[in-house]
Amino acid sequence: MRSEQQMMGLIIETAERNPHIRAVAMNGSRVNPAAPKDIFQDYDIVYLVDTLEPFVSDHRWVERFGEQIIMQMPDQSELPLHEGTVKYMYLMQLADGNRIDLRLQRIDRWREYVDEDRLTVILLDKDGILPQLAVPDDREYWVKRPTAEDFAGCCNEFWWVSTYIAKGLWRQELLYALDQLNRYVRPMLEQMLCWQAGSEHQFQINTGKSGKYLPHYLEQSTLVRLLATYPQADSEAIWQSVFVMMELFDERARLMAERLGYMYDDGEAQRVRAHMLHVYRLPVDTPQIYE
Repeated sequence: MRSEQQMMGLIIETAERNPHIRAVAMNGSRVNPAAPKDIFQDYDIVYLVDTLEPFVSDHRWVERFGEQIIMQMPDQSELPLHEGTVKYMYLMQLADGNRIDLRLQRIDRWREYVDEDRLTVILLDKDGILPQLAVPDDREYWVKRPTAEDFAGCCNEFWWVSTYIAKGLWRQELLYALDQLNRYVRPMLEQMLCWQAGSEHQFQINTGKSGKYLPHYLEQSTLVRLLATYPQADSEAIWQSVFVMMELFDERARLMAERLGYMYDDGEAQRVRAHMLHVYRLPVDTPQIYE
């Protein structure tokens, strides 16, 4: 696996040799002083170019970065180029283990790029036109203090979609039940836990993409309970994970309501929990949900 020094040397050398590349910037975890450093960190690179055409007309130029396991070009549908095309992405997983997320950005639209992320450093500026950027930090990704409306919406969504899980489980539609659990209900639980963690650190923490850093801010007992909400594709296992999820959410929502001075709809929570338990015990051949 090529070292960071080797990769950065190749990235800069490529830019220096190509007259169409006028500047180079980097963002992402490699410029975030708060991000853990490891061998899987991507190289999030931006080449600011005077034209996109020479690059996108023949994609073989990216082969200079090394043998690829796989590449994705999410902007491929933008080709052929039109007047409104300002960027093009190459996402490359290289055979030596390195990964480069390379973005081409038209230099005349540099301001759009440098204004979009504080985690940005300028590595090369051939024409000296880019501004002096602030020292990178991840404050844009800090957990935001919720408004009363945010909090109420999160609670309502959690309890509302929980009833869909119950319906799916009673019907033995496990794929449907798991989809509702993971797509809609779980994000509400994770949001509540992120708010709790944020409130304990003056809302100055970043819990990361998909909550990957959230475990660092949870008590071990809470983390164990959270992990218990990830079930196997088995009806009883899913039910038990949902019961853990409801208990954990209700507990932390009450805590956050008190901490933030917001209202928590206790009646809504208790009615849904009672309904879920009722459906759990409901015989499969019953002619009606409630008599």
